[in-house]
Amino acid sequence: MKEIYSPFIFGNTVSTEAYTNREDEAYRLKQNLMGGISTILISPRRWGKSSLVERVISDINQSEKKCKTVLLDLFTVNNEVEFFELFTREVIKATSTKWEDWLADTKSFLSNLVPTVNVGINPHLDFNIKYQHEKVHEFADEILNLPERIAKEKGIRMVICLDEFQNLTNLVGYEPLEKKMRAIWQRQKLVSYCLFGSKRHMLEEIFNNPSKPFYRFGDLMLLPKIKEEAWVKFIQSSFKKTGKQISKEIATIIPRLMKNHSWYVQQLSHYVWNQSRLESVDKQVIQIALTELIFANQPLYQREIEGMSTTQINLLKAIHQREKQLTSTDVMRNYGLGTPRNVSKNRLVLEGRDMILKDETGIYEFLDPAFEIWFRKHYFQTPWEVDFLLNK
Repeated sequence: MKEIYSPFIFGNTVSTEAYTNREDEAYRLKQNLMGGISTILISPRRWGKSSLVERVISDINQSEKKCKTVLLDLFTVNNEVEFFELFTREVIKATSTKWEDWLADTKSFLSNLVPTVNVGINPHLDFNIKYQHEKVHEFADEILNLPERIAKEKGIRMVICLDEFQNLTNLVGYEPLEKKMRAIWQRQKLVSYCLFGSKRHMLEEIFNNPSKPFYRFGDLMLLPKIKEEAWVKFIQSSFKKTGKQISKEIATIIPRLMKNHSWYVQQLSHYVWNQSRLESVDKQVIQIALTELIFANQPLYQREIEGMSTTQINLLKAIHQREKQLTSTDVMRNYGLGTPRNVSKNRLVLEGRDMILKDETGIYEFLDPAFEIWFRKHYFQTPWEVDFLLNK
């Protein structure tokens, strides 16, 4: 008998059957990138940016044979040279499936830099380009313009997506690099860029600050949450595909508890699916799954709290209680927030950690719904029973 596995995915990017309801955003992003409009994706972490980009890249690869795509993860880049080496290698690899072409292109397009090229037993897994540090700074413009030169020579378009783009701000010499990237990339006609990352606050500073080089670099897409009704439809459909049943009423509880947060809706759905048998799911199954989710994430939440000051924790308490005027005398006194300057400083810290965000009414709220449930239990001794949480 064939074993059936959970249809819900978290912890990895989602770009196949477990992907749901980003049709409008996917269409807009593809139209932008194929039309030469560079795009910046901004949203809190774990809202599905990487999954959206991977889905669009996959679509382009299948439907646009004259367009080559590159997806770079800058998370592990530690210096400017590493960035240029990664950028060069992946751009060259994207334009051909043959390692012999990679060597030829490296020699043809980078003749002034004379990089060291290493090819292993399996070139597709072990193809590396190394630069001399002094050469990189001398020929940085040439490297950054490499995609445009290759695209023009080969009669193609290129789409280059850079994940964790904000990590470049940590590099020594980032400011001149930032100016070079903007100056060169904005002149390219055959290359589009998609820039995104997990640090919403840092990305907003890069792309929304008029004094920064990347201000108005391209179309700024603010990724919204997936709507509750789309989640319910997806959850019911996923259960049905795997031979299980969940009613609309019960399925609605999952995104409602997790406030439509993509990561947690998938995670709670996974735990509910695991707990259910062939019979339909009830609230008790949801309760067991929710408890499992909270305990699974508890070590992370404890580490978050351990790294915070007392006034930062107190500010979270005030935000949890939906206080509107955080710098009012009564609120600061009642919650032990210190001075207005303390409140402002701590608010910026919590925003920088992507822990809080202003809602549409201008009131700050928790970004992580499961952390808020744990926080409420830990500091206010309120239960995490499903019925209680739904009535909050």
